[in-house]
Formats: sequence, C-alpha cells, structure tokens
Amino acid sequence: MSIKRFFNRSRWDDERARELESYVAIETDENIARGMAPEEARLAALRKLGNRTRVREDIYQMNTIGFIDGAWRDLKYGARLLRLNPGFALVAILSLALGVGANTAIFQLLDAVRIRTLPVVNPQQLVELRIADTKGGRTGRFTGRRPMLTYPLFEQIRDRQQAFDGLAAWGTTSFNLTRSGEARYALGIWVNGEFFNTLGVKAMLGRTLNVDDDGRGCASPAAVVSYGFWQRELGGEASAIGRALDLEGHAFRIVGVAPPQFFGMEVGRTFDVAVPLCAEPLTRVQSGLDKPDVWFLGLFARLKEGWTIERATAHLAAISPQIFQLTSPPRYRPEDTKSYLAFKLAAFPAGTGVSSLRRDYEASLWLLLATTGLVLVIACANLANLLLARATAREREIAVRLAIGASRGRIVRQLLAESLLLSAIGAGGGLLIARWLSQFLVGFLHTDSNRIFVDLTTDWRVFAFTGALAVATCLIFGLTPAIRATSTEPGAAMKAGSRGSTDSRERFGLRRSLVVVQVALSLVLVVGALLFVRSLRNLMLLDAGFRQDGVLVVNLDLRGSGIAGQGRRAAFEELSARLRALPGVDAAAEAFIVPVSGSGWNNRIVIDGAARTQNVNFNEVGRGYFRTMATPMLAGRDFDDRDTTQSRKVAIVTERFANLFFEGRNPIGRTFQVEEGAGVERPVFEIVGLVKDAKYTDLREEFTPIAFLAASQEAEPDPFLQVVLRSSAPLATVTSEVTSAVSAARPSVIIQFQTMNSMVHDSLLRERLMATLSGFFGLLAGVLATIGLYGVMSYMVERRKNEIGIRIALGADRGSVVAMIMREAATLLAAGLIVGAVAAIAAARWTSALLFGLHPSDPVTLAAAAVALTAVAALASYVPAVRASRLEPTVALREE
Repeated sequence: MSIKRFFNRSRWDDERARELESYVAIETDENIARGMAPEEARLAALRKLGNRTRVREDIYQMNTIGFIDGAWRDLKYGARLLRLNPGFALVAILSLALGVGANTAIFQLLDAVRIRTLPVVNPQQLVELRIADTKGGRTGRFTGRRPMLTYPLFEQIRDRQQAFDGLAAWGTTSFNLTRSGEARYALGIWVNGEFFNTLGVKAMLGRTLNVDDDGRGCASPAAVVSYGFWQRELGGEASAIGRALDLEGHAFRIVGVAPPQFFGMEVGRTFDVAVPLCAEPLTRVQSGLDKPDVWFLGLFARLKEGWTIERATAHLAAISPQIFQLTSPPRYRPEDTKSYLAFKLAAFPAGTGVSSLRRDYEASLWLLLATTGLVLVIACANLANLLLARATAREREIAVRLAIGASRGRIVRQLLAESLLLSAIGAGGGLLIARWLSQFLVGFLHTDSNRIFVDLTTDWRVFAFTGALAVATCLIFGLTPAIRATSTEPGAAMKAGSRGSTDSRERFGLRRSLVVVQVALSLVLVVGALLFVRSLRNLMLLDAGFRQDGVLVVNLDLRGSGIAGQGRRAAFEELSARLRALPGVDAAAEAFIVPVSGSGWNNRIVIDGAARTQNVNFNEVGRGYFRTMATPMLAGRDFDDRDTTQSRKVAIVTERFANLFFEGRNPIGRTFQVEEGAGVERPVFEIVGLVKDAKYTDLREEFTPIAFLAASQEAEPDPFLQVVLRSSAPLATVTSEVTSAVSAARPSVIIQFQTMNSMVHDSLLRERLMATLSGFFGLLAGVLATIGLYGVMSYMVERRKNEIGIRIALGADRGSVVAMIMREAATLLAAGLIVGAVAAIAAARWTSALLFGLHPSDPVTLAAAAVALTAVAALASYVPAVRASRLEPTVALREE
C-alpha cells in the first residue's frame, strides 16, 4: 500500500464504492437479459457479490495503516468529548498552557544564554585564552566587562603562538555620539584586525575590518556598525557606507555593516560600533595599549586543524614564562611580580561565548526552571484528579466496551489519546505564553544603563523541550486514570449502581494522595517565594549609610572644553558652585565614585611604616559630600576650604576603617599612606574625620573599610566631573536647570544624568526577578492546590450524598456534618504540610546564595507559608462542607 493512497482513503473508498455499484448494475443487466425480473435480477447480483460492506471494509483495511488510523480516530473521538465538556477542556488546557509556557520560557532563556553557540563559522573550534589561575599578582587598572589580558600580553601571544589559525582580541567600551549637551552613547568594542576574519563573520554590507585597518597610530580609523545600529541611527541606507561617524569627538569612517545575527562575543549583550584597537588612544583619556598593568582585553582563538584544547593549553604553558617575563609591569611590588611571573596561560572552550548575564543569572534561571517544573507537576496532579472523576462517570461506558470485546489496551490507548490531545493543545498555548514571558523577562532585566540583548529565536531545542513536556504531562496525568478506569471487571461495574467502583477506598485514596502531593509542593514554592520576597525587602530597607531618595548624579565631560591640566580644578570648583546655587538644590558635592555604581578603587595602606594586608576602598569627594548623601559625621570635620593642593593631604574614614586598623579608637589625627608601586612617592594622609559605615559597590556586601580623600587636593584631575545633588524638587525640573546652568558656563560640556534610586534599583535586578517570578509561581501553585482540594472535597460530598443524608435523617446536626468534612480536609492538609515542610527544608540549600539576611530554613517564613496555605485551604473546604450540611435527607435518599 502506498502512502499516497493512505492519505486519500476517503476518495479511494468512494471510488471502490462506485466500482461495486457498477459491478452490481452490470450483473443485474445480465440477469435481466437471461429472463429474470429486474428486482430478482438485482437480488441475484447482490448475492453473487456477497457482503458488500465487508468487501468495502477489506478494501479500506488494505489502504490504511492500522495504528495510525486507530490513533487518528481516537483523537477525533477525544476532540468530540472535549467539545461536549468545554468547562473541563478550558480548565485543563489553561492549566497546562501556564505550566508548559512557564517552563518553556525559562528553558528558552537558558538555551539562549547557556546552550546555544555563537553565530560564527564552526564555533566548536573557538577557545578563549586567559590566565589559568589569577589568584594574586593581577593588579592594576581593570576596565570593560572582560578584562582578562593586557595589550602587551596579547602582542606576545600573537607573536609566539603556533596553535591557532587566528586570534580575535576585543575590549568593551561606550562611545559618546555627541560633542556637547546631553550625552548619547553607543555600545562599542575595540577589535584587532583579525577579529572578523578569525570568526568567519562576513559583512552584510560593505566590508569588515582587516589587518590593514589596525596599524599603530591610525589617524583615520575605520568602523563597522551593527545591523541594529544601522537601522536605528542610519536609517538602514546603503549610502551609510563611507559616511563619517562621530565617536568621542573623532571622525570614524563607516566601512561595513555586520550581519543581523552577529551580536559580538558576549551572550546577553550586543554592540553598536566596532573600531580597531589602534583607535583606543583616540577614545580614552588614559590609553592602555602600552601599559602592562591595564587589563581590558578578552581573547578568542581558532584552533588549527589537528590541535586539541589540551595540546593548545600545553603549548601556552610552555611559552608562558617568557611572555610574562617580557610583560612584567615595572610598577609592581616584588610580591606581585613574583605572582605575575608564575602565571600560566591556558585555552578554554568558547563556542558558547562569554557572558556576565550567564554568570549573574544562570543559577537563578535553573532555580526558576525547577520552580516552574513543580508548578507543572501540581497542574498535572489537578488534571489527574479531574480525569479520575471523569473515569467514574464513564465507568459504565468503558465496562460495556470491555464486555463486547474491546481489549483493555485498546481502551487505555483511546483514553491516552484524549490526554495527548489535551497536552498538545496545552503545549501549543504554552509556546505562545512562553514567547510573551521570555520577552517580559528580557525586558525586566533591560535598563537604560544595562542594555540586554538575547536572541529569543525558537530553535529546535525549544521545540524538542516543549514536545517532551507535552508527552511527559500526558503520561503523568493521563496514564494512571486510564489504567484505573479499565481495571474493574465489566460485571462489577455494571452492578455498581449509581456509584462507580472508582469510589472505593483504594481508588479514592489515590485522589487524596494527589491532593497531599499538591499541598506539599505548593508549600515548597510558597516558602521559596516568601524567602525571596523577604530577602528583597531586607535589601530595600537596609541602612546603606547613604540617602537614595531625591539624589541626582550628574556626569560632566569637559574634554571638548579645551581646559587641561591644573585649569580643570578651577573649572570643577566653578561648576560645582553653580550647581549648589541652583534653586531647589539642597546640597551638592563632587564624587569620584558613587555608591553601588559598579565602579571601585582599592589598595593596601601603610600605617606607622607597616603594610596592612587588608585592602581599603577609596573615594575622592568634595566638601559637602556627606551632607548631600546624608552620611552621618561621627567625629572630626568635613573637607573644607583649608584642603588645597598645597596643604597637607587629609582623609575621612569610616567606622570599619577605624575598627580594623586602630582597634576602634578615635582615628582623628592618625596618619596612613597608600601603598603604591615601586619607585612611586607615597604621600602621608592625616585623618580629619570619622563617618558612619556605608556600602561601596554592592548592597549585599559587608561594610568594608573606606577612606575618602579630598577632591580639592587633586592637582590635575581627569576631564570628568561627577556631582551628586540632593533636592526636594522634582528631579525632572532639576535636570533641566542643571543643563541650562552648565551650558551657560561651558557650552561644550557633555552631560549625563542618573538617579540614586535607579542605580539602587538596577543593582537589585536579580533579587527583583526572583521575588517577582517566585511570588507569581508560588501564588499560582497555591491556587492550583486549593482548586485541587476543593475538587476532591466537592467530589467526596457528591459521592457520599447518600451517607450524609442518612446521618442527617438519624439526627446529625448541620455542625457535625461540617466538622466531618472539615476533618477530612484537615487530614489531607496536615499530611501535605508535613511532607512539604520536610521537602522545603531539604530544598532550602539551593536558595542560600540568593538570599540576604535570612537563613534558608527560616522558621518564620515556613510558619507564614503554612498559615497562608491553611487559610485558603480551609476556605476551599468550607464551601463544600456547608453545601453538604444543607442536604435534604429525602432528596439524597431518593437520588440513591
């Protein structure tokens, strides 16, 4: 039989029917010619043909595939049943769609962030080159998101390696697109001339950068823009090739547009503009090209044919001593130099790229996937309960089919086909929900200062995952009810009267067990949700040592003003004074580093000639900083007009600094030095003030020792001024006034604004994500468990209607009936809570790294979750209990 005939069975059957009718007509005509009457002639023809229906059935069987045909009929029958039970179908499909959609959305993000390879040629050949173990010795200045190597190290690797067909070096930065006014930034990467060729990335328009574009001192550098930037900023016009693009006040010639699928080397990030490494000095105030202690490069390489990662690592280890000897920073201390010279380079698999998003959120995503998996199990338990109830209603139908010859396996297959249909429709709806939820999650993580790019293309892995979920859910909620429904002898089912045999204690016990499982898993999820919500609350209510509300951060770039050297200090003082004088500004001060901004500066100090091993965090601030940030001054004084470039160096320290280095004694008048590199003069700083501890880079960190230096004592500052303003006026009004005041004083100054609230908000994105999603899934799990308990109790009341009627007829009052039903519900609830409490405590260790100020097995959280579930479960059980107490005995007995 041909496949073509199988898929055209109806037409084929119609043709055979017409052939049979033609045969009968021919035989009838021949019989009439032999002298028979027409009616007798037709009957004789039909007798000669035999059973026409049987002949058509035989022909039909010859032109079909039995298993597929039976499955198709089972699916059509299941679709009819769902159409006849729209309420059941809607609840089942919605439950599955939510569960499958949530799981698929989280998996889709994991696929994009962790599993999927880079969109380059043969990504499995790519490796990342970096130092194998960086403990100790790697000191200096670190910039960008992947500061693995310095430029001198890259040059030595490039000149000495023999294991790779090409090297792709890159560093991350941002380029200002304006020359004055409010700043507008493009995400940029510096790349070496081999970058695109090594990756096998071809330009969609124009060309990519090559070795000729990356010559030292490039005066007219080229640039390749991303597809998104080309569409957004250049109108998607082909004439953009050859056009000049202004970056940091320098003109770059656009030579090509990257393909749409290429986002760079960082998963979760994209770039707008790629420029050659030779242009790095043009776009930065302090170039790192010739400085062996400026770390700003990542390095990928493509393995030569026949080379393995292990062989390449051995080769790198062999050439490492000479490379590190030639690039040893002269400013390093002897102990740092010793550690630096002991470093070994190694190759690491890099086909999936690198990602700070992966590092920060991978553990959270795996935990969320486990959470959504539990939600799906709860939904499946609900559906299993619903199908068990339907099995009771259909028990007689199934018994009749068994009695007339249907096999048990055939009926199980038909019932599973109904479950598979539900799963397939739920999975289809889940894919739609997953698409929306994935976009929501990416949007949740995306901020103005932290732009996230994730390729949410639904690839074969996502489809396979969703398909596997559909099959698994079908088996979880469909197989047991199907086996239960066919396990009773037909005679027993036919004699069961109005009460199906699935009402036996053994069978009803299965439904109770499913409710216990639902309650237990719901408790685990509600406990997790409360832990993450309370952890976020602890962070938000934390006394960080500085004010958040009403604080505006103003970043000023004076590079275009032409002011250089010592003149910048006077310009800074002038601009700071103008900002302090603005109406609505309560206080303003200069700040080199703003708390929780992600920036940092630390070093070791020397006290009384002895170097201390504990690192100290530093900041450089102007007078009024502590008043602006509402950081209490505990002793001594603030910086003031006495602190100039000619006066003695002064510092203000935190409590933690005083406790660590002066054993808690008053530090005012004590001195320290900052430990610098070899041959660098170490000025002496006198401590003139003591302030309360404050967070530095992260709200989660313990309080660290901080030393604040006087910004007014910096003789030749960089051309960047950062000012924090505190105002009781709307910040939108303040920003316009600041822009006007700065433009009036220095028209060429570039301005950028941030608020402390937004910076703190962005620093807690992971905590907000976990609190929001775990809270939603915990609520959903609680609702599903409550519905499950309500369904079981309602079903129990319905099936025990006769018993309850007899109890009431014999004198039981309404309260005792309610108490009986509530005791049954309380038993199920208590069993679920006990099992769930044990499971929650066991699972708590997976959450410890994501919590703040809470123990994973916090008893208050566990008790609150149990009380919340008890309250909603009591309400869900009380409704059917009250309904049972209102039964009229005569009605109940008449129904029986």
